[in-house]
Amino acid sequence: MDIEHFRREYLQGGLSREDLHEDPVVQFNTWLSQAIESGIGDPTAMVVSTVSEDGQPSQRIVLLKHVEDNSFIFYTNYGSRKAKEIEGNSKVSLLFPWNKLDRQVKVCGTAEKLSVAESAKYFMTRPRDSQLAAWASQQSATITSRDFLMTQLAHMKEKFAAGEVPLPDFWGGIRVRPHEIEFWQGGEHRLHDRFEYTLQDGVWEISQLAP
Repeated sequence: MDIEHFRREYLQGGLSREDLHEDPVVQFNTWLSQAIESGIGDPTAMVVSTVSEDGQPSQRIVLLKHVEDNSFIFYTNYGSRKAKEIEGNSKVSLLFPWNKLDRQVKVCGTAEKLSVAESAKYFMTRPRDSQLAAWASQQSATITSRDFLMTQLAHMKEKFAAGEVPLPDFWGGIRVRPHEIEFWQGGEHRLHDRFEYTLQDGVWEISQLAP
């Protein structure tokens, strides 16, 4: 298969310094709202990158659930590969690929667990089947087949048949506090517009980068 000729021009529009808010989180929320309004699929989907103790990067797509307190929050099984790697190395990267808008946002920051109370508050808003699935799946563990997973789910449905499904002690939120956020807008002839916010002594500084 010949893929070297797959290309297109990025013509959705440019990005200038005057377009940007001084606060990158405010700017992110503006772009996120525009992504949602555009009707693209999974506008809150982001690539979460972590690094193992031996330096091996790993990536996966996760859904962003909150932007609050100048931070980005998602939820996961604390026994998963991503959570274990964060425990060993809290430096992570997030990437929002809004391809339909010719936009990307990259976030670099430090990750930490949410409190049990914060995690429980969100967990109780999830659909019941999603709550049960969190109990049924030991994320990233090796399983024999999907049948095993469905058997575990059936067991959890029986176990928690009466009353609310409690928060698993191995499941909760991850908060990413950013120190660098880059906004990328595709440009004609590969002359893309890139602006990077970096946190310096509590103040965000903005630099334009070559494409």
